[in-house]
Amino acid sequence: MWGKFCGFLLKTMGWTSDTGPAPEKKCILLGVPHTSIWDFIISYLFYRQYGIKAKCMIKKELFFWPLGPVIKAMGGVPTDRKNATTLVKSIITAMEEDEMFHLAIAPEGTRKPVKRWKTGYHLISRAVDCPVYLCYFNWGTKHIGLGPKVDLTDDAKADTEKIQALYEEMHLVGKHPKNYITH
Repeated sequence: MWGKFCGFLLKTMGWTSDTGPAPEKKCILLGVPHTSIWDFIISYLFYRQYGIKAKCMIKKELFFWPLGPVIKAMGGVPTDRKNATTLVKSIITAMEEDEMFHLAIAPEGTRKPVKRWKTGYHLISRAVDCPVYLCYFNWGTKHIGLGPKVDLTDDAKADTEKIQALYEEMHLVGKHPKNYITH
């Protein structure tokens, strides 16, 4: 019932789902472009319409009362951006312990424009041995979906550059276009 309601809300807001969720029990879902808190809400509705709740890394500063419990119930995982090593280790442990864990990450690391993306997704994927999908929310066309699965190598920097190039070819538009820059 909740899934149908989420799908209805997504459509009412003008969004079209191009795909379903990832078929694997564990995976990393890169969400690009990340320019607004609305990206989390749209992504939540997209995934929940299929009856699945993905986890999503969100800066810990947003977990204040009364917003914190709501974000946590929606799959938000508090992220301490000042201690990346501890964060990555705790995510890896959580993914290894859970039977199903779809983790959404914004590789940009912030809603502000950045040229250098974070590579924590790479460490997590390699440690847990799970695939990485190039997911998208295109505010220009209001299409959302699961993009291609990428095979990672041992070179996080090269893989991230390749992923950025693939996203650039998609011609995506963020909710706040000036905050999404391609390389």
